Amino acid sequence: MPPAAVDLVAGAGPSDRGPARRHRPPEVATEPFWIALIVGFVIQGFKGFNAFFSTGRWNLRRFVETGGMPSSHSASVAALSTAIGLKHGFGSGLFAVTLYFSLIVMYDAAGLRRAAGRHAAVLNRLIDRHFQHPEDDTQRLMELLGHTPFEVLVGGVIGVLSVLLWNRIHTL
Repeated sequence: MPPAAVDLVAGAGPSDRGPARRHRPPEVATEPFWIALIVGFVIQGFKGFNAFFSTGRWNLRRFVETGGMPSSHSASVAALSTAIGLKHGFGSGLFAVTLYFSLIVMYDAAGLRRAAGRHAAVLNRLIDRHFQHPEDDTQRLMELLGHTPFEVLVGGVIGVLSVLLWNRIHTL
């Protein structure tokens, strides 16, 4: 096999050969992923603590439930897209793909999941009004599934600002 074919089979591209080859440790190469994950966990944690401070009692479900202000999904994907753009360039194919999927997640949060939550609210009201004794094992449908467009926007802004702050402290 010619040397170029061996390099391609081994996963090294033409620009990865020779002394100019840049090898990044895995933790640096996946930094945008970890930033996005941390932003999502921080936002979700905020929602859990905010529920406690609002009601005076712990609702541990708020740490893992979807819906509410701000959107942790939107914050995560906005952080991921911004970090990829800063690290690999806003004109790169990787940024374009990341942005595309981020927009799908945000659209889904404000559109499809919000509509499903509204349907759940209507079904819960129908069951409450029209059935005297619903089945004992019947559970109410979860109504807080999606987000308002404003919650998605706030989540996205928080995600972008988080990465810009991170980049100012520790350059991507």
